[in-house]
Amino acid sequence: MVQKAKILLVDDRPENLLALEAILSALDQTLVRASSGEEALKALLTDDFAVILLDVQMPGMDGFETAAHIKRRERTRDIPIIFLTAINHGPHHTFRGYAAGAVDYISKPFDPWVLRAKVSVFVELYMKNCQLREQAALLRLQLEGGGRPSADQDKEPAGLLAELSARLAAVEEQAEALSKQLDDESADAAAVATAAHLERKLTGLRRALDALEPGTGSGTAVLPS
Repeated sequence: MVQKAKILLVDDRPENLLALEAILSALDQTLVRASSGEEALKALLTDDFAVILLDVQMPGMDGFETAAHIKRRERTRDIPIIFLTAINHGPHHTFRGYAAGAVDYISKPFDPWVLRAKVSVFVELYMKNCQLREQAALLRLQLEGGGRPSADQDKEPAGLLAELSARLAAVEEQAEALSKQLDDESADAAAVATAAHLERKLTGLRRALDALEPGTGSGTAVLPS
């Protein structure tokens, strides 16, 4: 079973959280509520999230301050943040949102279809990155010969490499399709850049696998981190 991605919804108004849940429920992912910046930071201590939807206007710690804390933490600095705001003070206010580390800045009332489409892109990118990390971890385990033997480790090395190559090919195909979709939809520059970063990581893993094929050298390869 594929594990669902977690999406963090941060807003001090319960009715707004309820509306976001109604909009994003069709994505069939795990939606986590936070009613304040402090509560959001606490949730981020223990769970991994694909994307954060963050209200700007909140009492106490507002969205800008919350985002600053998120970006200062090594564990959470790369999580995409989409700011949601009911006010618009012009370009300077929007610039402050991007300067705080947001990948998007959406004014209310927003189009539910557009918001759901934007969130779905980051969920897909998150899932592809998870798949990539799993393949890299499996390959590292086989190369290092550590840990308890598993069904994969009991296979002949050539058979394992072939299986890893097939799995990686499936991820590469999905990543390529996602990149084409982003191009077709004229997506945000941040989403396109994230997809390009994923493709570079896939290329690095493919080179590492190719280097392990018999007859290609010493059999050692540097895996992408």
